[in-house]
Amino acid sequence: MPPEKVAYALARYSRSPDSIRESVEWVRTHDSMKFLESFYFQYGHASIADLGHVVLCFEGISELAATEAEDEQLWDGQARSSRYQDFSRSGFITPPDLSGNDAALYQASGEKLLATYAQIHKRMSAFLAERLPRPEDMKPDAYQRNIAARAFDVARYTLFLGIPTGVGQVTSIRTLERQIRRLKSSEYAEIRDLAEEIGEACARPPACTWDEKTAAEPLAPTLARHVEPDEHTMQSREDLKLWAAQNLPAISSEASERVDLLRPTDMHSEIAATLLYPVTNYSFRALYEMTTSWSAARRNEVIDTALRSRSRHDDLLRGFRGGLYAYDIVMDIGAYRDMHRHRRCQQYRQAYSGRLGFDTPASLIEAGMQTSYEGVMNETLATMARLPEPAAHYLLPFGARSRFLFKMDFAEAEYIAKLRSGVKGHFSYRQVAWDMKQKMELLEPELGRLMEATPPSVEDPLKR
Repeated sequence: MPPEKVAYALARYSRSPDSIRESVEWVRTHDSMKFLESFYFQYGHASIADLGHVVLCFEGISELAATEAEDEQLWDGQARSSRYQDFSRSGFITPPDLSGNDAALYQASGEKLLATYAQIHKRMSAFLAERLPRPEDMKPDAYQRNIAARAFDVARYTLFLGIPTGVGQVTSIRTLERQIRRLKSSEYAEIRDLAEEIGEACARPPACTWDEKTAAEPLAPTLARHVEPDEHTMQSREDLKLWAAQNLPAISSEASERVDLLRPTDMHSEIAATLLYPVTNYSFRALYEMTTSWSAARRNEVIDTALRSRSRHDDLLRGFRGGLYAYDIVMDIGAYRDMHRHRRCQQYRQAYSGRLGFDTPASLIEAGMQTSYEGVMNETLATMARLPEPAAHYLLPFGARSRFLFKMDFAEAEYIAKLRSGVKGHFSYRQVAWDMKQKMELLEPELGRLMEATPPSVEDPLKR
């Protein structure tokens, strides 16, 4: 059944003594659009929209757009893997708001990155094959796949946010509505266009069907007519950015710790610090210590600035959501793409910029490619500085470092540390997961001892 009809049938089922079979037959002969207009949009029974789920696939969108599309807590999906697919032949997306000399500069830099990506993969494949001979009990084709995957783990550092990818997702209608509103308020033209396309797709019959019976009706036509941009989030971001520029001192130096863990005890200060985190370059610790030193009136000034544009229909901003523990993490973009999948966290990121430099994999140095790699990375970051924002963000390589805040409870911290530190994982986020455990042991020794994690020194490169 089309998602909106599923929602109608299950909602009626909860409000009627009829069996589900009888409710489905009822829905076949009644207008679900009229029902949703009355109960979902007029009466605010948003839980009805949780009962219908929509499957959407985004093809040929940038890695930047994919990251933004996936940024929903109640989201299930998969994106193309940088470990198992060769991205050297896919080209790259030029932001629609770049033209003339800027577009030419961007494209020349993108081509150099992809050429380096292909060179690194070729060299790393040979280097790893020399270092890791095939075990007798491993079949040749499995061995070659493992070697290729580990070589891609290194080569991906020169992929960048303009690389095209594909994403498949399953969401409820309510989550999809929230996603469209958020994407429509994006600073990136590609993402705003994507939001419009999602709405258009919902108003049409499905593109791929199991049989002819399911092909006739549109997916979610009522939803498609009622989704406007999230003006509050967009305006709040600009208001907070201006407030921070006018009221916060310039940063003399940035903290060098890759993983920092706090357990905030003052909720008022934590909310103010969290609201300011995405619109500044400050570490979360610096912001939290700053806001705790302020008066309540000063903290309220930040909060009131964030809420100035809120209407009675807008939810509280994400910055008001919390977690017992706050991990402030400086990591490369590739690692973030992997860690971003953890939905039981409240996640925040600072603006992409390249200001924190980039990582150089140890195995790449051992393979003798450090000079060529660091040369193209430095050149790329210099080119980014010459391009207008936000289009320049598309050129940010996966190896570039950026700052991210993850708030979570202890159970999620334990889960991430155990899962992401395993020998099958990428060496970058393995280090992050191990550091998360180490920081917890320092902050909460009796809890930290419960976190199972595999040290990065324990390796099994031929295991996937």
